[in-house]
Amino acid sequence: MDALTERFEHERPRLRAVAYRILGSASEADDAVQEAWLRFDRTDTGDVENVGAWLTTVVARVCLSMLRTRRNHREEPLDQQPEPDADVRDPEQEAELADSVGLALLVVLDSLGPAERVAFVLHDMFAVPFDDIAPMIDKTPAATRQLASRARRRVKGGSSPAADVPRRRKVVEAFLAASRGGDFEALLSLLDPDVVLHADRFVGPSPAPIVLRGVASVRKGALLASTRARVSELALVDGVLGLLMVRGGRLSVVLSFTVDDDRITGIEVIADPERLRGLEVAVLD
Repeated sequence: MDALTERFEHERPRLRAVAYRILGSASEADDAVQEAWLRFDRTDTGDVENVGAWLTTVVARVCLSMLRTRRNHREEPLDQQPEPDADVRDPEQEAELADSVGLALLVVLDSLGPAERVAFVLHDMFAVPFDDIAPMIDKTPAATRQLASRARRRVKGGSSPAADVPRRRKVVEAFLAASRGGDFEALLSLLDPDVVLHADRFVGPSPAPIVLRGVASVRKGALLASTRARVSELALVDGVLGLLMVRGGRLSVVLSFTVDDDRITGIEVIADPERLRGLEVAVLD
């Protein structure tokens, strides 16, 4: 137990820094780190090769859950002047945390969605690879990269995410038209050679998640789904161009697209009812 405690205390400053940058609240950051300790204490980590990375994943997932709860409850997200707790922290530490991030950055981060915020903070501030972040936020690596890129533009005061919507909309509209019409050549021109499609296990017919890689496989899958395409509508899915299909008055399937240089590099197909309930979807005219 002493060794376990010592290892966690060694990681605590970095974990708290991660949590504070994601949450923007010193008190919530402490809560997230405490929850990580409880999970660490209850879990057999003997086979874990990189305990630091494992703890970072735990903290990130705890923070993501807290952000989503905060959004659902419409609570004020920034804790700009947390009440000091002498047993846990002191004002000097609070000042150091605030100075290390900057209030302006926290305000910008607060404008991001939970998944965007986690992707940006972990990748840009702590150099966590997109492949490692993607499972934490239930996204593909390509979609995670796009979330971080969009967040980066917001933080740097660059172009609004909406600026890319018209151009990417044309690509997704062309994909929808080609899928509906079974247009082999049109699909070929829209898909990146290294395109990857991820579909969760609820999409079917396989009981397991599906991963298709490369133009040939993804194009074939799109043509086979032409029936679904005929009843699909263009939409923004968590701020990203996508398609949605409604059955019996209920959202049943959502496709989210990653578009780079007018080519589709990633497609995520979501049919898991729980995940569908957590999506922000806006139908486009």
